[in-house]
Amino acid sequence: MMTTVTCPSCGAAEPGNFCARCGTPVREAACPDCRAPLSAGARFCRSCGRATGGGAPAAGAPAAGRTDRRPWIVAGAALVALLGALLVTVSRSQAVAPPAESVMNEPLSTGEAPPDIANMTPRERFDRLYERVLKASQTGDEATVARFTPMALAAYAMLDSVNTDARYHAAVLRVHTGDAAAAQAIGDSIVTAAPDHLFGYMARGTSARWRKDEAALKAAYGKFLARYPEALKANRPEYAEHKFSVEEFRKAAERGP
Repeated sequence: MMTTVTCPSCGAAEPGNFCARCGTPVREAACPDCRAPLSAGARFCRSCGRATGGGAPAAGAPAAGRTDRRPWIVAGAALVALLGALLVTVSRSQAVAPPAESVMNEPLSTGEAPPDIANMTPRERFDRLYERVLKASQTGDEATVARFTPMALAAYAMLDSVNTDARYHAAVLRVHTGDAAAAQAIGDSIVTAAPDHLFGYMARGTSARWRKDEAALKAAYGKFLARYPEALKANRPEYAEHKFSVEEFRKAAERGP
């Protein structure tokens, strides 16, 4: 009568030569090729290397002739999740920062038709954006000011030539970005090109007010008031277009710093 031995693969007690549970050889056998003795559970002959078929697949290992698909399923699921996250990110970024042309096509106010971007000149684009910033500033819409000011300055940089009116617009935009020094420099360039033009002193004064430079502000006010009566006689169209700004600056100049 054979003694009971423990199966080296599954641990079951087995009195025979093969495990009744997993089929693993549990007693020594001979290699079918070289007849060398095989230890229990051996899968290859230690003498000639022939596969003996002994042993059983490890727990959880795929069966012969089949491929374990679980790693591919997990990887596929991860890829789908990643693509979904990227789509959400792209959608959000487009919602936060739409293309400049789509922004330019938005009407200025309810009921106003958007402009024809294709037929706008570079100066018209700049003026359009400046108008947006100015209206938003007057209503306290800081979000719109912050959104459109960089676009307006970029449009200004693309102009082939600039006049005093465009320079003044750029100075106002620079103030809205907090760059009072740049606004001061633009004001100086206006004064150099046209010493009798009010816009140069308005740009200087606005910059000085933001910088809290009372001496520079007082100087800008004085030179503005000295030129104001004669400047109005010139009937420049930009004075009429900026009548509100000109008059507000005059009132502030008369009050003093």
